[in-house]
Amino acid sequence: MTGAKNAPVGMPLRQLILKIHSRCNLSCDYCYVYESIDQSWRGRPTTMAPATIEQIARRIDDHAHRHDLRDLQVVLHGGEPLLAGHDGVAAALSAIRGAFPATRFSMQTNGILLDERFLALLHEYGVRVGVSVDGGQAATDRHRRYANGRGSYDRIAAGIELLMRPEHAEIYGGLLCTIDIDNDPDEVLEGLLGFRPPRVDLLLPHGNWTNPPPHHDRPLAYARWLIRVFDRWYDQRPEPTRIRMFESIIARLFGLPSQTEAFGGEQLGIVTVETDGAYEQSDALKTTAEGGPATGLSVTGHSFDDVLEHLAVAAPYRLSQQCRSCPVVSVCGGGLRAHRYAEETGFDNPSVYCQDLLALITHIGDRVRADLNNAAVLAQ
Repeated sequence: MTGAKNAPVGMPLRQLILKIHSRCNLSCDYCYVYESIDQSWRGRPTTMAPATIEQIARRIDDHAHRHDLRDLQVVLHGGEPLLAGHDGVAAALSAIRGAFPATRFSMQTNGILLDERFLALLHEYGVRVGVSVDGGQAATDRHRRYANGRGSYDRIAAGIELLMRPEHAEIYGGLLCTIDIDNDPDEVLEGLLGFRPPRVDLLLPHGNWTNPPPHHDRPLAYARWLIRVFDRWYDQRPEPTRIRMFESIIARLFGLPSQTEAFGGEQLGIVTVETDGAYEQSDALKTTAEGGPATGLSVTGHSFDDVLEHLAVAAPYRLSQQCRSCPVVSVCGGGLRAHRYAEETGFDNPSVYCQDLLALITHIGDRVRADLNNAAVLAQ
């Protein structure tokens, strides 16, 4: 691919999140898209139009040539992306792969609509599939329900069991679990490991200083929950499951890159495109204020360089004074940006989970360093 010498200065696009469908077939009470302060989804098209997808493909082609990209990760997201239907998902994958053959695809879904036709399509384009589930049936059905209040676990589990078949191993990306500290951590981990996921993402409930997460009045409750999960996972090392939060903390303790924007400092080069073609920042910012993730730019009139340059100026990565003097700042990086928000001070604050992150990182560091010291002694 040519054109690198003319590439503009700055970070190229690294990950593109495409909201190909803006509605969902579940009504989870903790959903940061539909249940948070930003309600912009109400005015957006249900499905991303073919013309919008084609415009995105052209933007990708232009950006790839200007920056001489070797690859690009594109995440199909929603809402629930599978609601776009077999033909809609196929059209999006085909247009983007045609524009930039080195695209790496992934998808985040609730798994309810997974079927053999979808799986064949996802294999064709090498789409790694992540499924959202919160552990076993009781934990999952606590929040992940249909609009009529009925639990969704049975249908989600059926979709995951399809992915677990040996012939689908190469597209089974893992599971995403939103933490509820009212759920027993051992039971949650057991429920997740029962699906033999290659990776688990543990997601802290989105909240901030103005709109705190659940149980914010219980000091270190999230740290204690996560430490229980870490200790069991670390002691057992269950195959084949990796837990990205814990591995990212360990990596940062030794100066290595984090695998997630929630630790190690904000990761640049990530852009979201909504169903109407609007460029947005992280979905988590929907919990901060109305229009929290908005940029005012769209694929119709602006390139990916335009939006990345806009974000560098309008949403610079800065840490509060408290964070800069913290002994673990190089590990947590201040935590997720959305979790630092307060109406009066913007993002100039530590994470609303600050004390939990400090306790968790300290515990993991103590355990890992103790093992390394023991190994060194045995090696003498």
